[in-house]
Amino acid sequence: MNAVSETVRPQSRNWLAPVFGGGILAGAIDLTFACTYHGLVSGVPPLRILQSIASGLFGPDSFKMGYASAAVGFVAHFFILIVAAAMFYAASRRLAFLREYAYVAGMAFGVAIYCTMNYVVLPLSAVPHFKSTTVGALSDFGVHVLLLGPAIALVVRYFDRARG
Repeated sequence: MNAVSETVRPQSRNWLAPVFGGGILAGAIDLTFACTYHGLVSGVPPLRILQSIASGLFGPDSFKMGYASAAVGFVAHFFILIVAAAMFYAASRRLAFLREYAYVAGMAFGVAIYCTMNYVVLPLSAVPHFKSTTVGALSDFGVHVLLLGPAIALVVRYFDRARG
């Protein structure tokens, strides 16, 4: 019985590295882009970026809550991308082409992340409406398609190949 549980246990945790690795990498890329772009273009400090993420939960009050809402925004941001990575990982277990053509599949997944966030999650959240420029929207879309989705897909593929 002990030998069986030892062989089952490691396999049951095979999802941890690709899901957390992909989600954290994508979250770091996205947050770096947001802070850099909005900092350079609009002078928005990183604290305000994180508070704007938390405003999805707290609404406009987020901007009065200081570091507390920024911390919630930080955790929420990475949580969302870890969930996205988990969804890609789960799909990749059934659909081998998601691993075989990881970059292209990741690009399509980046489109799905962008559309889900902008047309489902944000409209249903308490986030105030922010005006976006065409350049800002295209840049955000490009980051999702060229970097975020592919980062998740490539990390999933990496751990799949490392495993076996």
